[in-house]
Amino acid sequence: MAESSTTPIETAGDAGPVVYKPGPLEILVPLAFTICFAWMTWNGPAFLMFFREAGPAVDALARRYGSINILDWLSVLGVVVFFVLGVMTVRRAPAEWEDWGIFDRISVFIGRVTMLLIVILVSVMVYEVLARYVFEKPTIWANEMSLWLAGFVFVLAGLYAMQQRSHIRIFILYDMMPRAVQRLCDTISTLLICLFAFALFYGAWGEASQKFLRWETFGTAFDPPIPATLKPMILLVVTLVAIQAVANLIRDWNAEPVIHTAADDIDQEELERLRRQIGSD
Repeated sequence: MAESSTTPIETAGDAGPVVYKPGPLEILVPLAFTICFAWMTWNGPAFLMFFREAGPAVDALARRYGSINILDWLSVLGVVVFFVLGVMTVRRAPAEWEDWGIFDRISVFIGRVTMLLIVILVSVMVYEVLARYVFEKPTIWANEMSLWLAGFVFVLAGLYAMQQRSHIRIFILYDMMPRAVQRLCDTISTLLICLFAFALFYGAWGEASQKFLRWETFGTAFDPPIPATLKPMILLVVTLVAIQAVANLIRDWNAEPVIHTAADDIDQEELERLRRQIGSD
């Protein structure tokens, strides 16, 4: 059963479905979380120097970055607070998967943050175009910042896609199977996802941890820590994807089988909007 706090879809009778509009919290909380997480990430070396003993890597970081301060600790607190608040207040949009659990809320909130990152990414690109071709003052940071944000978007979007069951699947044979065999196929696919996550984590942990602990940067004028942040993030998100796959298997175990047709690709809300526009003309 879906949780009651996932906001039921309201209708407006002959006027058509009500357009989903996120509340202020659904915009401000992901924005505040993103700001705090960005501050914490950019000042990551301060935390590394605080928690690790002195050594060559720490000494190299100390020569380049400052020590930890109160704003850094406040950013950590903000990440925790806004993450919890975001998970508690996130609401389901009409087109999203209806049946939610606690881990689904985590994945959807991360999806909301990912959507916000796309807006920031586009803003950075537009700013660079204007700066370069209108004012003839290109930046040294926009290209690497775009790559950095795009990497996070690409990785985090996979978790949201798994929660929404929107990843690529072939249903031709699956729909012909009895429900018991479908459950077996779902179990096997989930086990393969978990096996892949384990193999990736096991094989890449050494390299990812080394890049993170020495805070490896991109080697450009702007020099963002893309390798130091994206490598560990990939391992973290792949693990979350495996957990989400298990959560999907559990929640869908007793669900009614879904028969997939070509009509699944038709957006009914878009059709209704087009009908209203044509009718008004």
